Amino acid sequence: MNIRKTMTLWLLLIAAAASAQDAQQELKERIQRSASNYYAYPGPLQQQLTPAPKGYKPYYISHYGRHGSRHLISNGDYDNAYRPLKKAAAYGKLTPLGEDVLRRLTLIREAAVKRHGELTPLGAEQHREIAHRMYERFPEVFKGKTNIDAKSTVVIRCILSMENALQELKALNPELNITHDASEHDMWYMNFDAKDISRKRWNNEASNALNDFKRRHANYSRLMRTLFNDEQYLKDSVDQPALNYYLWKQAGNVQSTELRNELSLYDLYTDQEVYDNWLIENASWYCSYGAYKLNGSVMPFSQRNLLRVMMEEADSLLQLKHPGASLRYGHEVCVMPLACLLEMDQCGLATDNLDELVTKGWLNYHIFPMGCNVQLVFYRSKKPNDPILVKALLNENETTLPLKAVSGPYYKWSDFRDYFLRKLDGYRE
Repeated sequence: MNIRKTMTLWLLLIAAAASAQDAQQELKERIQRSASNYYAYPGPLQQQLTPAPKGYKPYYISHYGRHGSRHLISNGDYDNAYRPLKKAAAYGKLTPLGEDVLRRLTLIREAAVKRHGELTPLGAEQHREIAHRMYERFPEVFKGKTNIDAKSTVVIRCILSMENALQELKALNPELNITHDASEHDMWYMNFDAKDISRKRWNNEASNALNDFKRRHANYSRLMRTLFNDEQYLKDSVDQPALNYYLWKQAGNVQSTELRNELSLYDLYTDQEVYDNWLIENASWYCSYGAYKLNGSVMPFSQRNLLRVMMEEADSLLQLKHPGASLRYGHEVCVMPLACLLEMDQCGLATDNLDELVTKGWLNYHIFPMGCNVQLVFYRSKKPNDPILVKALLNENETTLPLKAVSGPYYKWSDFRDYFLRKLDGYRE
């Protein structure tokens, strides 16, 4: 190997190590990020947006956002952590720490009774704030008696997220003409059940690779010994991987509830345990919705209907003098693959090596926290013959696209449309 190749290899290795260290540092700085899809919406990291090219103003927004923070979905999400500890307590098998964790789990479980999957007050606040920033950042889009068309999936947490956003916009501009709907009629693109895609997700090769990754990063033995006082009971009577999974899920979701300022479960974990638990979640979500080569890199196409609708509606509405905004409210299983389909920043990463995800910057907490959203913001020039421009925001932060930019994060709409129509047309079921 010559000197140049050796130096190149070393530089790549150094960059990869730095990326991994960056992720570990980000989790140390804000442990809540390790919750993956349970990470409560942090707001935009980018406070100042890049000015548009001279003469251009925003005039239309096409948006898809996930519901805000919620309670966990089912009884099992709570009971599968609570019941093993409750049973062990009855036999005197918990340490003092185990008893205290049971106390905390009891409070969390009781707070969610008959509210499984429902929007929390924090989730409502997140959407009011997102709408407020959208209005402040792009006032030209929302001025006067413009039309705002909003749609939600039929799930109540999504409907309430939409309504909170619309109430905020109406308060900011009472003249807005708002239409809003939540119907099975639109579920074919608002939350498409892509069975042709899901059938390909877990072939033997993909499943084996993920299972191997999980085994290498399983890290819960120390935690279990701090909760239970009897090694034999722990070995014979506790499903340790399952208990770790549900404890981790509860730890992540406390930040979305009204208990977030009263208790935490993150004190149970070491930094390395936090990192390993997150690595497993990061890889699992990538395999399910990223461009994972071992299942054909097709998972992002689960949102092909959504992207087509967004482009078709934009083509139609951009002909209007003042088209307003199209706002859509749904789920993370749409936002994440949509961001991957659009190849926003590192979201489009295609690899067959799950160990590369962190080193190449595919970090799920940057993509799909509670309230995550994709915004396509369209700009036109004062000069009628100038092209329409578009920029893409992920969680209100400007992103790169796989296109030649006109300036900064601004791209020609014609280039965007041509590239992604070809991409969608190239997919075959």
